[in-house]
Amino acid sequence: MPARGNGERPEPSALLEKLGVHLDPELLVLALTHRSFAHEAGGIPTNERLEFLGDTVLGLVVTEALYRRHPDKPEGELAKMRAATVSQRSLAAVARRLELGRYVLLGKGEKRTRGFDKDSILSDTVEALLGATYLSHGLEVARDLVLRLVDDTMEAAADLGAGLDWKTSLQEAVAERGFDAPVYEVTGEGPEHARRFSAQVTAGPVTGLGEGTAKKHAEQAAAEQAYRAVVALPLPGQAQDAGAGPGEQPAGA
Repeated sequence: MPARGNGERPEPSALLEKLGVHLDPELLVLALTHRSFAHEAGGIPTNERLEFLGDTVLGLVVTEALYRRHPDKPEGELAKMRAATVSQRSLAAVARRLELGRYVLLGKGEKRTRGFDKDSILSDTVEALLGATYLSHGLEVARDLVLRLVDDTMEAAADLGAGLDWKTSLQEAVAERGFDAPVYEVTGEGPEHARRFSAQVTAGPVTGLGEGTAKKHAEQAAAEQAYRAVVALPLPGQAQDAGAGPGEQPAGA
């Protein structure tokens, strides 16, 4: 759903109906107060402390849920699933479903640069709301809210495989083949409110290219392209086996 600017900002109480929780009006406003607005308002408190708290609550709830739902998955896979679930991009998608950008209090500069649709601001505000919910109602209510917001993302993460984190998957694939660690180069162009980034990653003999509206997105796209090329290369033992001529046995057989 396209984000709309703060000029159409509805009453914050309408957001609570979407969240299905009650928050004290002052605490709700604090959770929605971005530092750009706070600075222009004379240095009033921002939502950053609530964001710090909400980030911890989110991580705990998601970690516990993944642990219980996937008893056979190793720690490494669970960590990737968690990272995919709590990533900036995933939380920003949650925020857009809630039309959260319409409620955030932004300074004039952030409004001009469409801060109401920036992944970083949206994801931080989701975490601030989780922190406010925890302070108001405790862990059980906060857990229920977290699960309602990210449950679909967690379920999808179980099927993503290497796509949970292309950069980590590329690094693992490169290491398996004895290549040096991937090296990324990122450039950006365009105005601040419509910045586009291009990334190039060199991974052994392979180069991957990617683009995105954030550096992280561009790097992930480049890593995905490089990963698909790297895994098509044989592992060291496979290369040796493939070189054995007819009637010959691979070395070490």
